[in-house]
Amino acid sequence: MSRRLIIGALVASLAGCSALRVGYSQAPQIVHWWLDSYADFDDSQSARARDAIRAWFRWHRSTQLADYAALLARVEGELAEPLTPAQACRGVDDVNARLAAAFDRALPAIIDIARTLSPQQLAHLQQRYAKNNAEYRREFLQDSTEERMRESVKRVVERAESFYGRLDDAQREHIAQWVGDSPFDAQAWFAERKLRQQEVLQALHRLSTEALSQEDAQALLRQVYEHVWRSPREPYRAYQQRLGQYNCAFAAQVHNDMSPEQRRRAIAKLKGWEDDLRALAAGS
Repeated sequence: MSRRLIIGALVASLAGCSALRVGYSQAPQIVHWWLDSYADFDDSQSARARDAIRAWFRWHRSTQLADYAALLARVEGELAEPLTPAQACRGVDDVNARLAAAFDRALPAIIDIARTLSPQQLAHLQQRYAKNNAEYRREFLQDSTEERMRESVKRVVERAESFYGRLDDAQREHIAQWVGDSPFDAQAWFAERKLRQQEVLQALHRLSTEALSQEDAQALLRQVYEHVWRSPREPYRAYQQRLGQYNCAFAAQVHNDMSPEQRRRAIAKLKGWEDDLRALAAGS
């Protein structure tokens, strides 16, 4: 839940360089709206959440954005050349480490508000999960295998084109082949997703009904967060590792299939984000 909070606050800002600066300034309100849509805050909770979110973004802007900019600068240098799967995996690890730090900073506020959640609010959260799951089923679990594959290829092509620009027919065909070879299992992911949601609900129920110490409460939520990246269920954990390795190779293949001009376009996009992040950090 908190990982999506952090990502959701920022992803909408990445449509373009100027949009990032505008979007980041609006992110506290976006995050509050997003959380409220899940938890249905009362007035007191809403005020506490707004204060906590603003404080988190003050910390984030003053301490994290310059580091993000430095990371982008490193990646820009790497994108000028062919990528290896190991480089792609290192990029994933770098992002995950920063997400973990951001989550850790948010933990006290999350616990503070979670302790006040009512049974009705937890039921509201469960209903929201059910709605999201229905949307996921429509998007990823089409009845026809052919349709499911076609939609998967479409999503990857759209992501690639948002970064590298227009793909030619050969590049699209290569992506279709690589998507077809992927071990991604939408049904398995969907089943794991629902188990994670139940874990979140159970953790929030404990926080709102048991007098857990702050140390135990933080350990509980850290475990929930860690299970996003490393499932406690061995078969799915092995699948995660296999899929992660494939995706690193996939990302490297896509990049290496791009023309010099497409790579320059991707570098320019990252450079724009880097400049915006430095400007935001300087204005903290």
